[in-house]
Amino acid sequence: MSEKKVILSGIQPSGSPTLGSYLGALKNWALMAEEYECFYSIVDMHAITARQDPAELRKTPFLQLALLIACGIDPEKSTIFIQSHVPAHAQLSWVLNCYTMYGELSRMTQFKDKSSKNADNINAGLFTYPALQAADILLYQADYVPVGADQKQHIELTRDIAVRFNGIYGDVFKLPEPYIPKVGARIMDLQNPTNKMSKSEIADGGCVLIMDTPEDIKRSFKRAVTDSETSVRYDIENKPGVSNLISIYSVCTGKTFDDIEREFDGKGYGDLKANVGEAVVELLRPIRERATTLLADKAYLETVFKNGAEKASYTANKTLRKVYKKIGFVV
Repeated sequence: MSEKKVILSGIQPSGSPTLGSYLGALKNWALMAEEYECFYSIVDMHAITARQDPAELRKTPFLQLALLIACGIDPEKSTIFIQSHVPAHAQLSWVLNCYTMYGELSRMTQFKDKSSKNADNINAGLFTYPALQAADILLYQADYVPVGADQKQHIELTRDIAVRFNGIYGDVFKLPEPYIPKVGARIMDLQNPTNKMSKSEIADGGCVLIMDTPEDIKRSFKRAVTDSETSVRYDIENKPGVSNLISIYSVCTGKTFDDIEREFDGKGYGDLKANVGEAVVELLRPIRERATTLLADKAYLETVFKNGAEKASYTANKTLRKVYKKIGFVV
């Protein structure tokens, strides 16, 4: 049995991650396997709470897997699998639905947000998916779950469900904690630098994806919002656009903010944008090339998913069997 603490993270099958996702999270995930036992689930079951194009839904997990590996996550050290390949997720989800209160689900802010954006498709899955998310976590007896501020409510609900179940049946589930990663870069939208870079805002042109071409990346930085001044200096309050570019350049090159300010002393924003764009192109080039190579070897990716599902199922089924016995199912 591994002595390492367990980390579980769910990844939406939604195409190429952003530059912000890579610098803020994925870049560090490869290192986590040395310290933790890591399970990474591509959550296709969660994805269908909104209507999906079937062809895209079949394709995107392979892109996600190729990119995770290209970012340095070793499938020999971490378990990467497709959620729907492990039936225990759906099986435990139904049990937990029966131990989750209507009032708890109705208070979930993400349900309210998604309902307002999908008024013509407010389905039961959209309402009850926090129980599936709880199953995702509790199946693996996860110690930690990496979460953003918008997901903390779901971890709290998962803990509430686990406490309720344990209170009735004994010590069945480990109570997960939010995982607060070592400080990663917080990359902002190039057009709205007070907002975090996000694929949901891709239409505004301020989002850079890992799989973007060098030409598209340079174009995005060339159009990046700055300000009416001319000095290149880090001032997050008064110069959010320029400060964001400095942050990105710093992470890509290893240069300090002071180094960057000296480098561009007497130069304009055009020079800054061009240099940052070039630095991002070179940072992402080996990742994009490696991912492209992996995508051409679908048999290998299928093998990784098969092995990942088998490994995940071994752990998940132990928890599910224990739950079934506790509630009285014949096993």
